Amino acid sequence: MCRRFSTICRHCLTYEPSRALRVENSTDYSQTRLNDDMNRYVLPILIAVTVLPPMALARCAENDSAFSAINKYEGTYKVTLDNDLFTKRDQDYTNGVKFAWSSPNLRSFQDDPCLPPWLQQLGRVFDSIYPIRIGKEEIEGNVTVTLGQAMYTPRDRVPSTLVVNDRPYAGWTYLGFGYNTRSSYRLDSYEINLGVVGPWAHAKETQDFVHRVRGIEKFNGWSNQLGNEFGAQIVFERKYRSDLFDRAADRRGFGLDAIPHFGASLGNVATYANLGIEVRGGWGLPDDFGTSPIRPAGDNSAPRASQGALQFARELGAHVFVSLDGRAVARNIFLDGNTIRDSHSVRKERWVADLAAGVAVNVRKYKIAFVRVYRTREFDDQRSSPRYGSITLSGPL
Repeated sequence: MCRRFSTICRHCLTYEPSRALRVENSTDYSQTRLNDDMNRYVLPILIAVTVLPPMALARCAENDSAFSAINKYEGTYKVTLDNDLFTKRDQDYTNGVKFAWSSPNLRSFQDDPCLPPWLQQLGRVFDSIYPIRIGKEEIEGNVTVTLGQAMYTPRDRVPSTLVVNDRPYAGWTYLGFGYNTRSSYRLDSYEINLGVVGPWAHAKETQDFVHRVRGIEKFNGWSNQLGNEFGAQIVFERKYRSDLFDRAADRRGFGLDAIPHFGASLGNVATYANLGIEVRGGWGLPDDFGTSPIRPAGDNSAPRASQGALQFARELGAHVFVSLDGRAVARNIFLDGNTIRDSHSVRKERWVADLAAGVAVNVRKYKIAFVRVYRTREFDDQRSSPRYGSITLSGPL
């Protein structure tokens, strides 16, 4: 068993009192202990929570099997990677990764003994809040669980001292819970993201690992990153879909649709209002609400429009898309700095826009999409406009 002040080593076999005394007397001792506690307790909890939803689907009555429950309630898994190396850059919003699980229609949960009681109750709550129909439209809903990380760096990787005229180093690791309701033409998304900013987010370690594997020079200024801070973000977004070729019932041929959206975010991580639109054209347009890079409430894993409906009308389909999203920004912690402690910051732009263009292909139930994103300047003295690429793979397991 390792003693409290033993030397930090791989096998923890030795004890050096002199080294322990130096650690205990240092001003960073409490911070070191706190980081250790985060590594030991919080991160495993985050991982466990994201694994529990699919495992919960395996609970069945004695006369059923776990596999039949999984097949009956086929959720959607999704992984998205944003990275500016797709555009031969390494700065600003430099990397983002997001893993997501989306449930099937909640209304079917309420009376199924194969599911745990809390999921059955969730189905009853949904059924009591949302009517089965509004006019001729069926209303369906689902929940999503996400785990993500984002990192931000200044332009110059060489200085180990603070770069005062560029954005702060920052990392953001979070766990998200979402709730979607939809008809054939409208999707409402509610989302809450909870996580940490600063060294607790372990963005430095992630970037160092990737750069080491790929043989890329490391950034030297991570000691100047934003301080540790718990973050919360509440997001709402509404999307409408208009099928311009009137193919809502049959989406097998060539189709064209438009998906306008509006929403808002509130929290110490980001506070803004946004408005935008996506236009898609191609063969076998999926029965969802668009494709986006990592963006709160930008997930396309909506429930089906009705029980038994398919996301893809064709086993092989492809389409191109263009989207625009504009934001009026009141707060951005990655530019404004920490909320209640002193930290580096820059003067942000109040109005920011993203223009994205990409292509998506589905093979049976699986979809892969690639998009290039171009963003307007986010702060004063930013030497160039940010841009990055994003790739998404989604489907059932």
